[in-house]
Amino acid sequence: MYSQYTPSPSRYGDMQYNRCGKSGLKLPKVSLGLWQNFGYGSDFANAEKMVRTAFDLGITHFDLANNYGHPYNGSAEENFGRILDNGLKAYRDEMVISTKAGYEMWEGPYGDRNGSRKYLTASLDQSLKRMNLDYVDIFYHHINDPDTPVEETALALDNAVKQGKTLYVGISNYSREQTAEILKIFRELRTPFIVNQPSYSMLNRHVEQGGLDALAVEEGFGLAVFSPLYQGLLTDRYLNGIPADSRIGKGNTWIRDELNDKMLKKLNELNKFAQSRGQKLSQAALTWVLSNKAVATVLIGASRPEQIIENVCAASAPLFTEEEKAKVDEILKG
Repeated sequence: MYSQYTPSPSRYGDMQYNRCGKSGLKLPKVSLGLWQNFGYGSDFANAEKMVRTAFDLGITHFDLANNYGHPYNGSAEENFGRILDNGLKAYRDEMVISTKAGYEMWEGPYGDRNGSRKYLTASLDQSLKRMNLDYVDIFYHHINDPDTPVEETALALDNAVKQGKTLYVGISNYSREQTAEILKIFRELRTPFIVNQPSYSMLNRHVEQGGLDALAVEEGFGLAVFSPLYQGLLTDRYLNGIPADSRIGKGNTWIRDELNDKMLKKLNELNKFAQSRGQKLSQAALTWVLSNKAVATVLIGASRPEQIIENVCAASAPLFTEEEKAKVDEILKG
């Protein structure tokens, strides 16, 4: 049974869009990632409401992966397919849908963590079937595989484009050196490679330290950043302790050990600084990421629609000045 859905007529009023590198594709400054709260055991009505809320706010980019929905890998894609079939698919041409393959997915040697042509081809076919789509807009290799020749991975991604199963290709969790290596092959093949998806936040500077952002600007591809709130630390949730319903409270995150007194002091100072900008801490953390000119979009997660409404405001906020960036660095060094 299909439910009626009419998106907000003002959905493109406030959202801003960035060109992804030098490609022709524009991405919303804030995109929705479906890693958590969209898979098996999640409240489907809430998941559907979050996706519709995002689209109503001008978020056109929805980011998935074959293994989202653990322990039932693929369940996030299945639920997203149901949401599309429930009225959203009429707006498919207004959406950028991405998925990935690379981590352990199914039993046996062809579904474990790898970048082989066999695995990537089979996985994309599975993803399209789960979402009931003819193609995705971006297909990523989710993580570098040192045991597969980089040429094989690049050719598999290129082949997916030639087959019409994806419009663009991307890579995720690749270092600057790994990116530069596969980029050469993409250039030779004329593959529409447009994006790398790394983790990046005020508390995680590997993108800067490793020079990935500089390479992106130099070579003309974009960055789609995940974990910009550092698993929730860069929100106001932990400023006064650990809520029972938070990620740390539920014990399903690795950052509990980092939430010590020293970190709490820094977070409270960052919160005061965010307030001086007229923002909540989470909003300022997102705008800070977007202030890096290599970043095309920042991926947010959510457990309820209100979080999306709150954080999408970061897209229209003024970018950080050099003085403000220096202030953040000063706080974090303390």
